[in-house]
Amino acid sequence: MTFSEIPFPDRPLAIKASSITTPRNYGWAAPFMFVLCGLFLYWQVPDLWRDYVISQNPVIVENGQLRDGECRVSKGVLTICDAELAYSYNGRSYEGKTTFFFVDFHAGAYETDLVISADHPELSTVSLGIEKMWNRVISFAVVVAVLAGLCVTSVFLGFRVAWVRSRLTTPEPLKPIPVEIVTFKSSFGRLYVTYADKIADDKTKRTAYTTFGKGQEPIILGEADGSAVALAVRHGTTSLPVLLDTGLERIKMTDEERASVLASITAVQATVEGPQSIREPAKKGRFLRTILGFLAIILVIVGLVLGYWYWYVTAGYTQFMQAGMEINNMLPAPMNEWGCDQLQKRFGDQNAPYGCTASDFKSWK
Repeated sequence: MTFSEIPFPDRPLAIKASSITTPRNYGWAAPFMFVLCGLFLYWQVPDLWRDYVISQNPVIVENGQLRDGECRVSKGVLTICDAELAYSYNGRSYEGKTTFFFVDFHAGAYETDLVISADHPELSTVSLGIEKMWNRVISFAVVVAVLAGLCVTSVFLGFRVAWVRSRLTTPEPLKPIPVEIVTFKSSFGRLYVTYADKIADDKTKRTAYTTFGKGQEPIILGEADGSAVALAVRHGTTSLPVLLDTGLERIKMTDEERASVLASITAVQATVEGPQSIREPAKKGRFLRTILGFLAIILVIVGLVLGYWYWYVTAGYTQFMQAGMEINNMLPAPMNEWGCDQLQKRFGDQNAPYGCTASDFKSWK
């Protein structure tokens, strides 16, 4: 007997609406994404618009003061700058503040001037913000796109779950199918399960979420590629399959029908190998996948580091970029020598950087 041969009653059946849920912590995570997106817009839109206006007719104020001006580098490429501004123009004194971010590979300090709008002298910023305007706009657009995408996804997920739950209470024919257990988490007696419809012949590749109460768990009927395989049903044309519990309490049917289906499930479990409980998940293949995932991350990091090093030695604006010098010095001798040769071709009339110096720590080796 296989999954498709488990004899569910040959009549339309209803399922408890609570069988499909949103992801764990969705109740606060989804609103948090909207709040985060709103705060980000509030943080950056006024400064972007102000600097755009200033860029249309900028004037450098020679006697301006930058108070507490600072640019901080985060994650190696994200630069966040802020400063308080004080200046006089046409006999009047003004104060302002600017905060902005952009993406840049940079080491050391930035040089900048205080800039105002000739048309609106009360608007002020720093020249670095004007110079990086397109960089800022693109960086802003990318972040907004990501945050907006997460917000839209959370809304879509909420609507889809609500729609599926409204359909489950209407009796429909049931079709048993296998689904893959993606993740599960036990907390305060409840079991939160994420499962994917990607094993059945008519798979939809959709992911769904459910929560089991104390003492409940899914019906595990084996494993596939290191993941537990559980029994679910398609409820008519409902878009998400429903993961069943070991007592079949989620399906509204008679006690005789439930006992008959459970006996058939027991027969199927006797013919398959693998775990019979989600609390004892299959381990086969998971260690290898973990190792491969770790190696993939290492390769990506190495690729980024070597890419940055190549840019530093062939196109960097100065030989004294701290990160570039450190990487070049740590590389094997042939790569270090090649990198130093590239730097010397462009900066040979200047002092050599760390990693390329001779015994006097100044000349090129």
